[in-house]
Amino acid sequence: MNNKPPEFLVVIPARLGSTRLPRKPLADIGGKPMVIRVAERARQSNAQSVVVATDSPEIQAACDEYRIECLLTSPDHPTGTDRIAEVAQLLKLPADTLVVNVQGDEPLIPPELINQVAQTLADNTACAISTVAVPITDASEITNPNVVKVVLNKAGEALYFSRASIPFVRDPELAQDVTHLRHLGIYAYRADFLEAYTRLNPAPPEQAEALEQLRALWNGYRIAVHTASEAPPAGVDTAEDLERVRQILAR
Repeated sequence: MNNKPPEFLVVIPARLGSTRLPRKPLADIGGKPMVIRVAERARQSNAQSVVVATDSPEIQAACDEYRIECLLTSPDHPTGTDRIAEVAQLLKLPADTLVVNVQGDEPLIPPELINQVAQTLADNTACAISTVAVPITDASEITNPNVVKVVLNKAGEALYFSRASIPFVRDPELAQDVTHLRHLGIYAYRADFLEAYTRLNPAPPEQAEALEQLRALWNGYRIAVHTASEAPPAGVDTAEDLERVRQILAR
């Protein structure tokens, strides 16, 4: 295992057309658009560069104002991964480049978590992707379909992701011996996987669960999972989330 931190870049996909919170990336947080707050957090990581990928000239203009690198990408991408794949293509990234996907609605993301997901992929050379999970401590989350669960093999690679309660504990007496893991939506990819991803058809389990990472597993790609001790602050999905983040940063 290499002790030297890996080189990587961060790409932040930012789409203006959010359904739950309109114009979310440009929402004001303490005088700055949310996407700028996310990019500033990412710049505190070990990333060699931070790039916003958007379909919106408005978001591009905001990035220009704050001197954040931004690439205008197609409005037709079905997923954030497809948008990041276009960035890898536009930047002509070498096949082994590590690319970390930071969601554009995570203005409180710890820079160390970004470093960790890149390190996990660098350490697991047979894997195309890395991501993060945390132990579930609230039992109600195990059966909550909005909480994505992941089961790992003994090497710390993902066996399956699901909105269902996996692993299902058949014998209640064994429940205390089972740790359920919540998946967090931060990923690192190798650039050659991103190039291949755009040619993969949606997979049946991906469509059933509405989880795009299942497309990679379905096609035989390996996903390394770092298990963090605690979850980072939640991202912004609703107006209430936005107000909570404003209050935290105002302190």
